[in-house]
This record gives sequence, C-alpha cells and structure tokens, in this order.
Amino acid sequence: MKMDSIKMKKELENRLQSPNRTFIYNKKNDQLRIENKETGKGITISLPGVIAKWELQKEKAIDAVVYYVEKGLQAMVEQLQLEGHEKRIFPVIRSTSFPTSQDEVQLLHDPHTAETRIYYALDMDKTYRLIDENLLAKEGWDRNRIKEIALFNVRSLSTETKRDEVAGNFFYFLNKNDGYDASRLLNDAFLREMEQNITGKMAVAVPHQDVLIIADIQNDTGYDILAQMTMSFFTEGRVPITALSFLYENGELEPIFILGKNKKK
Repeated sequence: MKMDSIKMKKELENRLQSPNRTFIYNKKNDQLRIENKETGKGITISLPGVIAKWELQKEKAIDAVVYYVEKGLQAMVEQLQLEGHEKRIFPVIRSTSFPTSQDEVQLLHDPHTAETRIYYALDMDKTYRLIDENLLAKEGWDRNRIKEIALFNVRSLSTETKRDEVAGNFFYFLNKNDGYDASRLLNDAFLREMEQNITGKMAVAVPHQDVLIIADIQNDTGYDILAQMTMSFFTEGRVPITALSFLYENGELEPIFILGKNKKK
C-alpha cells in the first residue's frame, strides 16, 4: 500500500479520536494539529515526516506518533510546578527549526550551535513539558536559575556507552531512551572525559533526542561512516534534531560538512 498525506491524516485521526479533541489540517504546510477543545492547546505533526518513518517502520512509526501525542496532550492539562521539583528539570536539544513559542507563549530557550538550540523541560515520568515564560513568571523564577539547575541535573544522568568499531574507527553510543540522551551533549565533564580517551579526532552527533553518538575518527572513511550513521538515525528518530555531526575540540563544537566520499570541510 502506498501511503500519502490524506491516508496518514485519516489514520491518525482514527487512532487519536476523542470527544474533547479537534483536528485541524494545514494543507499548505501538510501538517495535522490535534487540539484539546477546552484549552486550545495542542500538538502539530508534520505528515511528510511521519510518512518517511512509515516507509521504514510501518505500523511502529504510527504507534510512536500516537504515543507521543497522547502523552503530550495529557501533560498539557496537568498543573505544572517548578518549586519542589527541581530534580525534574532538564535541558533538551532541538533543531533551530523547532518553534520558539507554543500557543503564542514564548518557550524558554538558549542558543547552542548553528544547527541546534537548548530548551528546558520539566520531567513528568513518561513525558515532559517544555518550560515557558508564563510558568517562569508565575513562580517568580529567574531564567538563569532554570539553566543552572538543568545543567546540574544532566550531569546526574548515566553516561554508560556501547562501543562499536567500523573500518578502524570507534563509535560510542549512548541510548538510554529516557528522553535525554541527546541532552548528555551538554555534560561538559563527560565530553572532556571521553576526549581524554580519544586517540584520533573526536566527533559527536545528536541525530534525534534518543541517541548521542561520539566518534573516535581514525581515518577519512570514518567521516563518511559517521555521516551515513547520523543520517540513518535522523530519519528514524521520533524527535529528529540534526543530520549534521560536529567536531569536538577544546570544548567547542564545529559542524562537519561531508562534500563527497572521504572528503570533509
């Protein structure tokens, strides 16, 4: 069966149907928005992105989107409180194309790289809510306080990796599926510790939120392998971030542009 936007829209509407929800289809942008009728808050899904994942994963791709929307809408109606829940505040990395506001309220965010941006989230067990300016104002918190707490908390997360060797290059994968795998990129102490054990060029990638790749590049082929690997993860991820990888040196991240086989810029 060939999947298109109309079929995917119908499938998602059937799976997410509820008396207190409404569906809004933006034909121009090919997006489906699922809103709570009472609050007006909702989640917007890019249909081409879901279809691309469906081509690879079939029903698993739709299951993942439905789960994401259900948990997200549930979290939106729950009352948020920062005070007393400091240990549940974490940073999350998103693409620079990710919205900086939600329902016309500015989301708390900071610049990171030319490809990525840092947002801040309140963990809610199975999901999390991005922290916005309204919540900050309601509780009288300073944005720097959020940032300091989030960066402190990310250092408490496990940094255990799995290693693989391909064509003489070494790749380390961090994939705990806790929603904050990519966030470990903000753990400076962890990156510096890894850097001490790297004998070639150190590169990192955060193709989607549930994986962090650290590479020990020993030869030119390593750059091609990392690029292919990153693109593969990027297309499969539930929350894609960037298909570009980065060189890591002296605490700085520099994007790697692959121009052709065994060439980099």
